[in-house]
Amino acid sequence: MKELDDSFSKVIEIIKTAKYNSIQKVNEELIKMYWNIGKYISAELKQADFGTSYIDNMAEKIQSSFPGIKGFNRRGLYRMRQFYEAYNESEFVSPLVTQISWTNHLVILSSCKSREEREFYIKLSIKEKYTKRQLERQIDSAYYERYMLSGKKIMPEKVSEINKNPFLDSYVVEFLDLPKRYNENDFQQALIENMKNFILELGRDFTFISEEYRVQVGGEDYYIDLLFYHRGLQCLVAVELKLGKFKPEYVSKMDFYLEALDRQVKKENENPSVGLLLCASKNDEVVEYSLSRTLSPMMVSQYRLQLPDKNILRNKLQEYASISSDNDIDLGGKRK
Repeated sequence: MKELDDSFSKVIEIIKTAKYNSIQKVNEELIKMYWNIGKYISAELKQADFGTSYIDNMAEKIQSSFPGIKGFNRRGLYRMRQFYEAYNESEFVSPLVTQISWTNHLVILSSCKSREEREFYIKLSIKEKYTKRQLERQIDSAYYERYMLSGKKIMPEKVSEINKNPFLDSYVVEFLDLPKRYNENDFQQALIENMKNFILELGRDFTFISEEYRVQVGGEDYYIDLLFYHRGLQCLVAVELKLGKFKPEYVSKMDFYLEALDRQVKKENENPSVGLLLCASKNDEVVEYSLSRTLSPMMVSQYRLQLPDKNILRNKLQEYASISSDNDIDLGGKRK
């Protein structure tokens, strides 16, 4: 019976793969069509004096040729033109545009202020396979600004050598809907109940393993709040949750947990475990002093229960970019 089930499962998987590939192919052809229409309109408007009625007349002609067709009104045609003009000069992005849906492209075009931000969300959407709703949430939470501002936070060498730092300086967990008064257990349980959204915020390379993960040292039990595995880093990630501001003593406790994980849980082919201290607030100078002597790969981040003000983060990013430029340092934190 098991052999039959396995056989049926393989056929079902073949069908699922074929359906997915066919949908991707349809999307690719659709985006190519919008791109070519946008390219044509852009060129025509630059080379000929058609006036403002050109787009309206084109929309009417398309509707008469294809009655009931959607997306080819005045607004839709202008979007195709905007789509082409936004990416046609980017040799890195133009080959990628067919890999996400038109709906996601419209979200990015209407929400992002700069070329860099648009390119960032295209690449992120491809990597994470975002739905429209997931993409909107990441844009609303200022993920781009938070990611770029976190670029100056360099992980210890063991991790930075393996991969680009996947941790943010701040995480937004507005989806928890916590009461005005709550304790660490309430916070932990809310994250667990909303793990799908939490992993969307962390990044989909994170795989949840367990809550209150037990390690035993010297005959005594110790419990790590949340334990994840990161596929990109190929290592365990211990997460400790703190309601108040960061305190230096949290580092030694995390060091202890990481040592226990590396000795007892880590497999030979895996990299050293990484720690993430998630606090309500932190002083960067205190964090820097606290982490300066530790050899463990560790990150201290703060969490927000409400969506951040994107304008404030954008101003911070511009300020940091200006300082980096004056000091001849790139956003990765390295001197050029």
